[in-house]
Amino acid sequence: MCDVPTLGAQETSTGAATTTEAFEARLVEALNASGLMLLLSLGHRTGLLAAMAEAPPETSEALATRTELDERYVREWLGGMVASGVVETDPSTGTYWLPQEHALLLTDKGPANLAVYSQFIAILGSVEDDVVRCFREGGGVPYSRYPRFQEVMASDSGQTVLPALFDAILPLAEGLTERLERGIRVLDCACGRGRALMAMAQRYPASRFVGYDLSQEAIDWARREADRAGLANLTFEVRDLSDFDETAEPEAFDLVTTFDGIHDQARPRSLLRGIRRSLAPGGVYLVQDIHASSHHHLDREHPLGTMLYAVSVSHCMTVSLAQGGEGLGTMWGRERALAYLEEAGFGDIAVHQLEHDIQNDYFVCHP
Repeated sequence: MCDVPTLGAQETSTGAATTTEAFEARLVEALNASGLMLLLSLGHRTGLLAAMAEAPPETSEALATRTELDERYVREWLGGMVASGVVETDPSTGTYWLPQEHALLLTDKGPANLAVYSQFIAILGSVEDDVVRCFREGGGVPYSRYPRFQEVMASDSGQTVLPALFDAILPLAEGLTERLERGIRVLDCACGRGRALMAMAQRYPASRFVGYDLSQEAIDWARREADRAGLANLTFEVRDLSDFDETAEPEAFDLVTTFDGIHDQARPRSLLRGIRRSLAPGGVYLVQDIHASSHHHLDREHPLGTMLYAVSVSHCMTVSLAQGGEGLGTMWGRERALAYLEEAGFGDIAVHQLEHDIQNDYFVCHP
């Protein structure tokens, strides 16, 4: 690997040197952070982080034996964790440990396991050649090129949607939880692995739930889990929603939800019109989607803006374009979302943000 050059000393202007040096420092920090994400993903997937969260200081040999992993790989991974300041070491004893304050953020010991999100870096990087081709030739990268994306998204949803679903998200629509308890018809479009639906079906046995998704893998997983849980009030269906404005059953549902499911659709306008068509009188559409602006300059202060644009270019936008779709992209933004919802026939729209979730907006929509 080539050495990273230093540029600041080459500048002649004091002001330019300061700017260049600061930007150079930022890039070096970004390179290290990118490396850390890859190492965290490896630690998460191999179980090393979870194993270290519960253990006293131990050697690389002991850790490798306990986790049934190859010691040479474990030792090199530990070196990266020490260099990043995530793991501590005592060179006199050759032992390593994960501080509890770090374990709370990198394992299931705390309220959110942030190591889950590190997996996106490797997944998106794996399709870089395909995305480069699309830059040159147009088109997109199909869903089939992302074999683990549904799995990681389900883990993401498990930390943003599921913990807040009953106490914060569903109560955003006035009277909704009471209606669910009495029994209504519910549809989740682009449901993925359907974890939110399963939670609702279990909580509200008097209601009936349906999930649609394009991914056969996701639907197969959801059906297996629903059968295992004995959820007779829940069904899943593989369905292309690009013509939902024409194929949706009119007035079939009292509640329709989409959780992070609109922006990567091939034809989001058609889906939204179909959702409006499928709502019964008095029905409500509850939307979770990415918190952003529809204007690039207003995304400068977004705490996850750069990462989310990377996700868009390498997944959400391109999978839509692969279907001949609109390519709306992850960062389509609140302004465009409101315009699309109004165009679809929703006249009463309230937008909310939740304290625990800096990534999403929540829209409560009535016709």
